[in-house]
Amino acid sequence: MDVRSYIEENSAAFFSELKQWLRIPSISADPSRHAGVRASAQWLATHLRGIGFPQVEIWATGDDAGPGLPSVYACWPAADPAAPTVCVYGHHDVQPVEPLGEWDSPPFEPVERDGMLLGRGASDDKGQVLLHSLGLRACLAASGAAAPPVTLKLLIEGEEESGSPHFAALLRDRAAALACDVIVVSDTTMWAADVPSLCTGMRGLAAAEIILRGPQSDLHSGSFGGGVPNPLHAMAGLLAGLHDAGGRVTLPGFYDKVVSLTPRERELFGRLPFEEKAWLANAGHSLSTYGEDGYSTLERVWARPTAEVNGMWGGHTGPGQKTIVPREAHAKVSFRLVADQEPADVLGALQEYVAAQTPPGLEAVVLPEGPGVRPTTAPIDSPAVLAAQRAVARAFGAEPLFTREGGSGPEADLTEILGAPLVFVAAGLNSDRIHAPNEKVDMAMLLKGAEAVAYLWDELAEVSLSTGPR
Repeated sequence: MDVRSYIEENSAAFFSELKQWLRIPSISADPSRHAGVRASAQWLATHLRGIGFPQVEIWATGDDAGPGLPSVYACWPAADPAAPTVCVYGHHDVQPVEPLGEWDSPPFEPVERDGMLLGRGASDDKGQVLLHSLGLRACLAASGAAAPPVTLKLLIEGEEESGSPHFAALLRDRAAALACDVIVVSDTTMWAADVPSLCTGMRGLAAAEIILRGPQSDLHSGSFGGGVPNPLHAMAGLLAGLHDAGGRVTLPGFYDKVVSLTPRERELFGRLPFEEKAWLANAGHSLSTYGEDGYSTLERVWARPTAEVNGMWGGHTGPGQKTIVPREAHAKVSFRLVADQEPADVLGALQEYVAAQTPPGLEAVVLPEGPGVRPTTAPIDSPAVLAAQRAVARAFGAEPLFTREGGSGPEADLTEILGAPLVFVAAGLNSDRIHAPNEKVDMAMLLKGAEAVAYLWDELAEVSLSTGPR
């Protein structure tokens, strides 16, 4: 039996299994749902043992501040001890479901509708994790082998939707068990159902709150306006100055480490069937594109760093007039980063910028919101990416194009701590409404994704990936 036939014959059972998993409310951000995250880990561990993984473990996480939520680890050694080792990363926790009134059906009661499977986690990320189970079984059935052509390890996290607070420590503690030659990430999307693609990078993130403090209390603007500095005036100028007239970020040294797109990458991005009007409609019906001069919209959101004002407040915002000079002003800002920018460097540059832009008489405070997330890339000419390109082409019947994504995840920790390159292989779509009500997944895409990973293990077994003994 070939791979495609096996997947077709077992698709009903696959979706039945996925629905079982989707019924478990594994919301990591909600403490009242943490039992669901633990039940989700148990379900996956039982499933992986059932399909033949000889080693399956549930790994606890946590630190001095308290316990974390579990990850699932599984390993199936290749028959050939010299075969490459591949680690697949995904996550089994899901986003909160509010507002419940916007769901067409209960979020944890999965339903099929017009070729789609609806339910929280259907695309992000339970569906894209479970396709590896079907793909592996198809690979083994097609070859008649008792073990995969590569040593296959799975690491399925339980805290990704909560910022992966314990993930780096888990990777360091378990680095020996997770040692691998390549990391496959299945937590991204393809360009379209009829335009297969491979993600080759994700932007990083740095965020902070800025506070400007002036007088010890609000002041009467008639008595003191024009005579003392106004924190809101200063904040408005500071935020407006984050960009120059060409849309470039003005923090000192902001672009010093930025790795520019190659001409080849820009040419490949240009092949994507991008329609600005449709893109703007998906962008909340925005009226026009905007950004750094000299770059296309896709280049701006995938491969150029940005600064955004996420919120600003201070003074009187209620009904009626209150003529004051406010005592303080606040703003939340965030920066999307690209290789090789470091969140700590950017947050340090923000401190320097705010200090330089704050007028005398005001006190400035910059409060970073966590350490940030580093960007990651998967070079389009790496052996692993080329192997994935061949596997996706076999499954989808078309050569995949290349994309990047603007979101952020723990991939930088994976590649740095494990010392292995990344390749992104996924079957989600931007239309899947991940993180939103009515999350869904195209069922045919999940089956194609399973087929692609079935081919991927053979493709990776044939190329030189080794970075040392495993």
